[in-house]
Amino acid sequence: MVLSADYIERVYAGVLGKVIGVYLGRPFEGWTYARIMKELGEINYYVHEKRGVPLIVTDDDITGTFTFLRAMPDHGNTLALTPAQIGQTWLNYLIEERTILWWGGLGNSTEHTAYLRLKHGIPAPQSGSLALNGKVVAEQIGAQIFIDGWAMIAPGDPALAADLARRAASVSHDGEAIYGAQVIAALESLAFVEPDLNVLLDTAVTFIPCDSVIYRMIADLREWRERVPDWREAFGLLAEHYGYHKYGGNCHMVPNHGLIVLSLLWGDDDFQKTLMIVNTCGWDTDCNSGNVGCLMGIKNGLAGLEAGPDYRGPVADRMFLPTADGGRAITDALTEAFHIANIGRALAGESALAPKGGARFHFDLPGAVQGWLPEESIESQGTVTVENVAGHSILGARSLALRYHGVATGRPARAATATFMPAEAARMPGYGLLASPTLYPGQTVRARLSSDGDNAMPVACGLYLRVYGAEDRLERIDGPQAVFGPGSAHTFTWRIPDTGGAPIAEIGIEIGSEKRADGVVYLDYLTWDGAPDVTFACPGHTGTMWQRAWVDAVDHVQHGAETYRLIQNEGVGLLMQGTREWSDYRVTADVTPHLVKSAGIAARVQGMRRYYALLLCRDDAESPTKVRLVKMFDTLHVLAEVDFPWEFGETHMLSLEVAGATLRAWVNGVALFTLTDAQPLAGGAVALVCEEGRTATNAVRVQSV
Repeated sequence: MVLSADYIERVYAGVLGKVIGVYLGRPFEGWTYARIMKELGEINYYVHEKRGVPLIVTDDDITGTFTFLRAMPDHGNTLALTPAQIGQTWLNYLIEERTILWWGGLGNSTEHTAYLRLKHGIPAPQSGSLALNGKVVAEQIGAQIFIDGWAMIAPGDPALAADLARRAASVSHDGEAIYGAQVIAALESLAFVEPDLNVLLDTAVTFIPCDSVIYRMIADLREWRERVPDWREAFGLLAEHYGYHKYGGNCHMVPNHGLIVLSLLWGDDDFQKTLMIVNTCGWDTDCNSGNVGCLMGIKNGLAGLEAGPDYRGPVADRMFLPTADGGRAITDALTEAFHIANIGRALAGESALAPKGGARFHFDLPGAVQGWLPEESIESQGTVTVENVAGHSILGARSLALRYHGVATGRPARAATATFMPAEAARMPGYGLLASPTLYPGQTVRARLSSDGDNAMPVACGLYLRVYGAEDRLERIDGPQAVFGPGSAHTFTWRIPDTGGAPIAEIGIEIGSEKRADGVVYLDYLTWDGAPDVTFACPGHTGTMWQRAWVDAVDHVQHGAETYRLIQNEGVGLLMQGTREWSDYRVTADVTPHLVKSAGIAARVQGMRRYYALLLCRDDAESPTKVRLVKMFDTLHVLAEVDFPWEFGETHMLSLEVAGATLRAWVNGVALFTLTDAQPLAGGAVALVCEEGRTATNAVRVQSV
């Protein structure tokens, strides 16, 4: 596999196309063509405001696409990746009944059915097979909606893309559903190097059986295109021959795959028109629109996305990926594009890309703003707009221009980006947003700002945070400032102070001046690193965001006399907070077990099935109580254990330190274990652990080592 010079830019365009398509189609998902035309008309642009819903939403199509692909790096970026390993990835990142899937129950939701098979020890591909789940369940749409990432890591190699699609789709699907997924993956893969739609289709269908329904339907659509100029008439033919009345279940692959191909054939290679057709036709609009948007983004690049109305501006790259890895939930299209491209580069034998030294916000592709937006203007503020521009960077090619207007004494202008769930997302309908903050006290922020020679009036620029304080009101914490005259630059370094337990909601730039000023400053990069220095406890004020900063994978969590009371009815529950970037640190917590099989703390948590844990254990009523140090890596490995007397209702102080490959553990200040893991988990969050019972904790302390 040879990567083209514009590979990363096409991946970015594909990611943008995917999220734009989903956001476009989500507000009327499941509507019929007749209802859409009656209530909304042709879908030529976003309609969320008409429907009274947010534009940026949590959605299974987005989260599943960018989460299931993590099977590749999690298993070493190898082409030997198996369906069973992809199934393990499902079990690691999914939180049952809460994230990614439509949890419609066994035999009703295809993905939930497959999850239950996996959970009970049936590996992929058996978990998604026709033999086990039946034809109707196995042939629903999910195999297609989650497939784009597998194509983007196989650019210009449709055979590989179709093969990877088969492996990924077989976790939950079979039959025609797999064929549809293979076609989409092959189309998207070849679109990196081939602009002709007919060549794409000619190639894609070679990877599926010629006697399949998908193959026949594509042939029919192409034949209709030769004699039917109106897409509406073509939709009527598709609905007649391949509609929901013939292909049942909740949302079958065949009709919706037909809509994707129809929109491509009648869309005149135009991003807006193609999305208009696939959305106006109805059925599973966000899914179909997401696949179409991704394909068109890859095929025609960023220029194709921008040929019509401004789809990118309102999105501002923003994405939510709620999973058991809560530190990845607040993300953006540019960040996810680099994750995908670096998988593709690894498969091609190329080194990973890390613009501007791996900065979190680097803006190093055209149009990228990575969620940076002006703070909502009020009467006492100046105004600012954000724009990605070429230059003004010492390590890269681009920067973020902050164009300010009307700043003066008492009238600053501000722009910021989210580091935790925005207030409106806490009330989001549909899929809930489970997320941890990405920035914490004790970590060090670094940022570089500059101005050019056109700024006549010096301005003061500084960093600031907003945190969720009392009653979840956003409260500002000011950071370092510097004065910028014409042609000046400054690099900021800021160790984030203690916030009193308040989660950090956003980080931003403030621009102020003693006299009225207009001009521009450029944000080259902004990033942070290091382990936190933070105590998670009840902050002593009302509000719930400090609780929601924990990713809840426990049957019941209560906050009252005990800050954290965990109750797990069956299996192991985790209450998690932190990010994958946390590496070397010590976590300490008081643990009071009550009628529990095991309880304790975890470090370097990378999901439900990857972490280290220090546990107070009681295997059964007849066994001696123990302390165990374990490693969960898809299956449980006991690294060390010792008999240790403890009783229900007793409080013990547990500490677990991870530094490189070395693990150290203490109970009540007494060192119990020191060992080296030959294949260590590289980094991750912290968690409270509860296995089949109840446990309580009042405070969790995390500090660097």
